[in-house]
Amino acid sequence: MSFGVILGFVQLASLLVGIFAGFPIAFTLIVLTVFFGYLGLGDRAFDLMVYQAWGVMGTETLAAVPLFVFMGYILEQAGIMERLFKGFQFTLARVPGALYIGVLLTSTIFATATGIIGASVTLIGMLAAPVMTKSKYDPALSAGTITAGGTLGILIPPSVMLVVLGPVVGVSIPKLFAACILPGLLITGLFLAYTLVRCWINPALGPALPEAERPANWRVAVKELIVGMTPMLVLIGATLGSILTGVATPTEGAGMGAAGALILTILYGRFTLPRLRMALYQTVIVSSMILFLLLASNMFGAVFNRLGTGPWIANLLVSWDLPPFGVVMALMIVVFLLGWPLEWAPIVFIFLPIFLPIVQQAGLNLLWISALVAVNLQTAFLSPPVAMAAYYLKAVAPQWHLKEIYSGMFQFVGLQVIALILVLAFPAIALWLPAVMFD
Repeated sequence: MSFGVILGFVQLASLLVGIFAGFPIAFTLIVLTVFFGYLGLGDRAFDLMVYQAWGVMGTETLAAVPLFVFMGYILEQAGIMERLFKGFQFTLARVPGALYIGVLLTSTIFATATGIIGASVTLIGMLAAPVMTKSKYDPALSAGTITAGGTLGILIPPSVMLVVLGPVVGVSIPKLFAACILPGLLITGLFLAYTLVRCWINPALGPALPEAERPANWRVAVKELIVGMTPMLVLIGATLGSILTGVATPTEGAGMGAAGALILTILYGRFTLPRLRMALYQTVIVSSMILFLLLASNMFGAVFNRLGTGPWIANLLVSWDLPPFGVVMALMIVVFLLGWPLEWAPIVFIFLPIFLPIVQQAGLNLLWISALVAVNLQTAFLSPPVAMAAYYLKAVAPQWHLKEIYSGMFQFVGLQVIALILVLAFPAIALWLPAVMFD
């Protein structure tokens, strides 16, 4: 083992120490890249970093990231999600577990318009938590439903994570969007079935809404549902539909979605300059974080590989002569375990490229692997100790203890693992729609 390879392992170990110590990941990556790069490569490390920065920032599809983020924050302030949830709540008022169903259906539809997990969990928590508490719903199952539903936006396209994941793995973003639609709907179906069965077995977990909470008549319920759903369907068609049909590139589709969200906000009478300023401010913060992390991780990975550590790991794993299924299982286990302490960004940017050569060597379908990774990474938002969804919900639902929130989240992590196994066993779940649309 050469000095460069050993240096690369020290670099990787230093990164993990920095992450667990709580240092900002992007700055940690930059500092370690400069230090270990210069130590192992000399001045060439700086040339390598410049080339990586130039290549990353020249990726046109990344322009979709701030546009999708802006669309999500604008929709958060438009009041559409509130009308949509109320429509489902009224329509299903007599059904046991109606609020669980309403939360999941609202989250699924809203996920097609925004991949901002914090916005989704916070907003649906503000809408649903007080009603669930008043209706004497089980706190753990209620918290699990809200957090699990809110995280669907990271998987169901158009998702910021998928926009970033595509270029890292080297697959088409429209194809990746298509590949994640059915897995996303599968997870939603599992969530719905689980909550309905639990309420059927034990109606006390989710009683039917009290008479005081029900609409005056069915026309009110239908009106609320139509008013809440129609704008979202139009926006989905303009954004996701245009991308999947090839009418627009991901960046162009994101631009149409952002413009459509702005128009809807104006039509709903919720547009104000302070709200626009806040949405722009949050967009700049989130987009800068994602793109800076992408840039830093590419520099880190380039130095890590040039030191020889990445190829050494890849050659070691290839020498084990694992069958293709063994390679997939090893990758899924590693991603699942990394999802507990880390968020999706460092996993996609730093660790996934290490395994990419082994996946390619095994001749596996990269689109299927990308869909599996996306499904797997969704568990990162429901897996302590990071589990940011728990803290987003706790901030707007202080009446629920973190123990209850974690208890509910764990139930839905199990359902996500079932979905992952199904996509692993039946690749057509991810590959059928892209084949129909693009081949």
